[in-house]
Amino acid sequence: MENSFEDLIASYIENKVGISEHFLSADLANNLKQNLLTLNQDSLLMAAGIGNSEKLSYDGAIRSDSIYWLDKKHNNAFENEFFAQIEAFILYLNQSCYAGITGYEFHYSLYESGDFYLKHLDQFKNNPSRKYSMISYLNSNWQESDGGELLIHQLDNNQKISPTQGKTVFFKSDELVHEVLVTQNTRMSITGWLKSD
Repeated sequence: MENSFEDLIASYIENKVGISEHFLSADLANNLKQNLLTLNQDSLLMAAGIGNSEKLSYDGAIRSDSIYWLDKKHNNAFENEFFAQIEAFILYLNQSCYAGITGYEFHYSLYESGDFYLKHLDQFKNNPSRKYSMISYLNSNWQESDGGELLIHQLDNNQKISPTQGKTVFFKSDELVHEVLVTQNTRMSITGWLKSD
């Protein structure tokens, strides 16, 4: 587990974008994916908004995915396993990099064919608590023709990241503008933020 943590931190230091190809085990990724598909079948996902609770809006011309917030109160074994891994990573990050992270929030994200999310930053203007963004992908057998890449905009070069299962991406929430390109297939992830309140 610590190897995947170090992969995230080392690649983040090198390129401002941390990537671990196997942050999630195959079993955990598959179980989380099945959770997400079941929630979707039960019509429990909701349209994703733009902004936070103080200033929330919905605009399908900017963002068209659906989400479901993870919560320990759900007492789902696989979500709790995911939370335990995030908490272990936060401990590692705080001890090795003095990051000062005190909390987190995550949601499932589902993009159907044709969905996208235009260029944006993850930190709100009226609330700077989000420090790092993390995205863990749940898509097995993803092909280049499926689209749906995460495109991160940087001055020197833009970075296009395929949403393949088990991969986790990590970057500062207030620093990098990014977008989700149009997907041609169902695209699933757990997306969230490490926070310092």
